[in-house]
Amino acid sequence: MKTLLSTANTKIKKGEKLGYKTYGLSLSPAGKSGKQFCPHRSQGCEFACLDESGMGIFANVQAARLAKSHWFINDRAGFLAQFNRELTNANKYGERKGKKVACRPNVLSDLPWHKLIDMESFPAIQFYDYTPNLDRMMEFLAGKLPANYHLTFSRKENNQHRVVAVLHSGGNVAAVFDKLPTTYLGFPVINGDETDLRFLDPKGCVVGLLAKGKAKHDASGFVIHV
Repeated sequence: MKTLLSTANTKIKKGEKLGYKTYGLSLSPAGKSGKQFCPHRSQGCEFACLDESGMGIFANVQAARLAKSHWFINDRAGFLAQFNRELTNANKYGERKGKKVACRPNVLSDLPWHKLIDMESFPAIQFYDYTPNLDRMMEFLAGKLPANYHLTFSRKENNQHRVVAVLHSGGNVAAVFDKLPTTYLGFPVINGDETDLRFLDPKGCVVGLLAKGKAKHDASGFVIHV
């Protein structure tokens, strides 16, 4: 692999209109690589996963994601060295050009990147992710994660009780709907499809995402029907 990070993802490119250059790391989700990269997955999210939507329908894109994943599995040190090099370059770009830079290291995975890289050594980069990991989310809300790392909790069909806990603790929750309501569980719903820059969202809200692709046919409860 020549590079790990990409700015080509359609969703993260939407940040350009707000002045952000956003990099994403797309590994193969769930157990597709032979190792589990989404330990808190559910049946519904695996069915609705966007891995094979958009550019993901092409064999070369799938092959690239698998190659990155196997590199991470088989040569962790080499992978992290390359990742750090690319983050260093992105950080220098932000500092030199005076540009706003963001990075989503878990585009399709759910790995604890705050334990694998020193995020605060890249002060010009705003890291962000979605996660269904309640412990990690609560660490974020308690201010125990790097200052430049933002998390949004992911609602699934099997973690509704955790959704309530996160919202009442002041966190934001991303949820997939068949159409966007104005409120959910008494909290305001914002349109999460307008941009992927979740760190700009107001606190105490639900990030509404419209069902796309296979998610339109979900029967697990992953998609909330309004």
